[in-house]
Amino acid sequence: MSEQGTSASASARVPAADESARIEKTGGATAVDRRARNPLRGAAGRNLGLVIALVLVCLVGVITAGERFASIDNLMTILRLAAVLGVISIGMTFVITGGGIDLSVGSVIGLSSVWASTLATQTMAQNFHWSVMVFTALAVGLGAGLVNGVLIAYGRVVAFIATLAMMVAARGLAEMIANRQTQVVRVPAFSDVFRLQPLGVPMLVWIFAVVAVVGWVLLNRTTFGRRTVAVGGNPEAARLAGINVKRHTMYLYALVGLTAGIGGVMFLGRTTAGSSTNGLYYELDAIAAVVVGGTLLAGGRGTIVGTVLGVLIFTTLRNVFTQNNLSISAQAVAIGVIIVAAVMLQQRIAERSRAVT
Repeated sequence: MSEQGTSASASARVPAADESARIEKTGGATAVDRRARNPLRGAAGRNLGLVIALVLVCLVGVITAGERFASIDNLMTILRLAAVLGVISIGMTFVITGGGIDLSVGSVIGLSSVWASTLATQTMAQNFHWSVMVFTALAVGLGAGLVNGVLIAYGRVVAFIATLAMMVAARGLAEMIANRQTQVVRVPAFSDVFRLQPLGVPMLVWIFAVVAVVGWVLLNRTTFGRRTVAVGGNPEAARLAGINVKRHTMYLYALVGLTAGIGGVMFLGRTTAGSSTNGLYYELDAIAAVVVGGTLLAGGRGTIVGTVLGVLIFTTLRNVFTQNNLSISAQAVAIGVIIVAAVMLQQRIAERSRAVT
């Protein structure tokens, strides 16, 4: 009797296993068929749309401003202006993909640039090496990011409130350190490095390119990136899968703080001055570039390539506005409309994706 029961249960399990395999195979085939029918449905389609948008903006610039826009000098100007915003936008991509937000990166840029250009720091840089200024700015950015991360992950403070507090506090501390004055960089070796143009490309652009490549590899080819997507998509499911969500969240804010520190160094290299106003409103531009680039504000999906394209679109668009003498107020209105349109488009795409699945 027991043998019959055993054989019956075994035969019951076999069809169940076969059925599960059949369902998985069918689901996989369906996903493949869906991609085959519409290969531009995913990230490739979004990135292609961004490339087309960038080309259209460039065409508008050529038509309205002619050689003033199409010159090599203007191209390098656009890339230099995009570099700092691009670096912090890479960090912001990780935080937003992980389901968070950081409103403090602009203020952290200002704080790190001021701290790295104080008399004491510059004296140490002259006595030892110019890299002392770089390490100081990176340490300040990383420290601010860690404070945000600890407050959000372990203190259970809402990300919006924690980073808003850091935004105000970092800017205020920068004003106190600099005494509301601009601190000129007086370390020739530091300035000389940022005047270099390997292969005719400014050093700031090279830094942006390196950070973008490292960010792409980190998000798409490492466990850290997969965990970031999992935490942003469903924190509870990520916790049940064995991911330390709190620790990973802290790492994400430390990462964006580090990119803000790099941005502070780049500001010093570009302007040769540390000021509490450095990075003003850059947090808003970074969030806008990330969202327009295709990263979901709700978390769970991020794209470094899209972020880079989003940064280039915004920077080129501002350049076109400037070339045509459009007022700053009109520029702000136009960019605001673009951000709202991008978010609405994201929501529509997300709804259609859920309907298909």
